[in-house]
Amino acid sequence: MKPSDILFQYWGYSSFRPLQEEIIKDILNGNDTLGLMPTGGGKSITFQVPALGKEGLCLVITPLIALMKDQVQNLKRRGIKAAAVYSGMTRQEIIITLENCIFGDFKFLYLSPERLDTDIFRSKLRSMKISIITVYESHCISQWGYDFRPAYL
Repeated sequence: MKPSDILFQYWGYSSFRPLQEEIIKDILNGNDTLGLMPTGGGKSITFQVPALGKEGLCLVITPLIALMKDQVQNLKRRGIKAAAVYSGMTRQEIIITLENCIFGDFKFLYLSPERLDTDIFRSKLRSMKISIITVYESHCISQWGYDFRPAYL
């Protein structure tokens, strides 16, 4: 399916905003891509559209639980299977979510940078078929300082 078809099917838009299509093409061509766009510029679509066009899981690393929950809720509202792993979840909830990612039950998995370095995540990661890795809100690295969230580096 073409990116424009995915955009229309899930978001109802007939065209991309400036820069979105260029970023999406770079991702689909297998390039490491840095997308710099203003707030409200549609950054999420730039990784969500290519992820929907590829087989496998899109791993989204983001520092804010509220953002994770909002993104997952928005994707689910569009009929897209997404999950998040964050503090406050029980160990069993985390295991179930990660195992569901292994079995292809989700297209997107949102988690914090600190979660990447946990034993439970690392043990499950080996079995996940990841198509795209996105570092979302990466500007927080420099804004919050390099010692605020070392795992984000």
